[in-house]
Amino acid sequence: MSEHGATQSMEAPVLERRRLELTKPAATEVVTRRKTKPPSLFDQPRFLTFFTGLVFIYLFAPILVVFLYSFNSKRSLSVFGSFSFGWYNTLVHDDGVVSSLVASIEVAFVTMVVSTVIGTLLAVGLVRARSRASRPTDVLMLLNLVSPEIVTAVALLLVFTQAGSVLSQFGIQFGLSLATVALGHITFSTAYVAIIVRGRLASINREVEEAAQDLGATYVQATRLVTLPLLWPAIIASAMLVFVMSFDDFVTSFFTTGVGVEPLPLRIYAMIRYGVTPEINAVGTVMMVITIVIVLLALLVYTRQQQARLAFLAE
Repeated sequence: MSEHGATQSMEAPVLERRRLELTKPAATEVVTRRKTKPPSLFDQPRFLTFFTGLVFIYLFAPILVVFLYSFNSKRSLSVFGSFSFGWYNTLVHDDGVVSSLVASIEVAFVTMVVSTVIGTLLAVGLVRARSRASRPTDVLMLLNLVSPEIVTAVALLLVFTQAGSVLSQFGIQFGLSLATVALGHITFSTAYVAIIVRGRLASINREVEEAAQDLGATYVQATRLVTLPLLWPAIIASAMLVFVMSFDDFVTSFFTTGVGVEPLPLRIYAMIRYGVTPEINAVGTVMMVITIVIVLLALLVYTRQQQARLAFLAE
C-alpha cells in the first residue's frame, strides 16, 4: 500500500468523528426545543386560579367579617353603620374581659416556658440517649397527640379533683384554678415541643459535638456552645406555637378552670350565651392580632437565625 493511501485510511476515522461532533449540537438543539415546547391549552390547569381563590375566600372571609364589624358603630351584626372604635372602648373598660385576657396571657406564658424546657430536654434525651426506654417514650408521646383532647381534659379533671381530696387531708388546699389550667396545657404542649426539637436535633450530625469534645470541651459545654445554637430556631418556633395553642385553647381550659378569673376563650363563650354583640368581634380581633404577632415574631427570629447560620457557614 502506498504512503498516500495509508494516510487517507488514517484520516478517514478522524474526519468521521469531526463530522459527528459538528452535527451533534444541531441534534441536541432540536431535542431541547422539543422538550421546552410550552404545554397546550388542554394540559394547563384552567380552573386552578379560580379554585385557589375560592379556598382563600372560604378561609379568610369569616375573619374579615369579624374584623370589619368590630368597627361598626351600630349594635347590629348584619348592618354596618359607620366606622367607629366604640366597641374597643367598651372592651377596654370591661374589667371582666381585660382580666380574662391577662389571665390567658399569663397561662400561655407559663405554659410556653415550662413546656419548652421539658420538651427540649425530652427531645435531647430521646435522640442522644439511645436507651431501651426511647421507643416506649415515643409511643406515649405520640399517644398524647392523637388522643382526643376532651378525653385528656376529663382525665385531668379527675386527677386534679383526686389530688385536691388527698392533699386536703394534710391541710393543703388544692383546687381548680388558673394553676390547674396551666398544668393541663403543659401536659399536651410538651409533646409538640419534643417532636419539633427532636426533628431538628436528628438532622444535626453527632460528630459536631464529638469534634467539640476533641478540642477540649466537656459534654455540657459542647451542648451549650454547639448544639443549642443549632437548635434555637426549632426551640423558638415550638415555643411560639405552644403559646398560641395555650392562648386559644378552650376544651382543656373548660374542664380545668375553677371559680374566679377564667381564661379569655371561656369568657367569650359566656358572652355568646347571653347574646352576641359587636364587642365579641372586638375581642376576637384582639385575639387574632395577638396570634398573628406571635407567629410573625417566630418567623422573624427563625429567619434571622437561618441567615446568621448561613453567614457563618459562608465564612
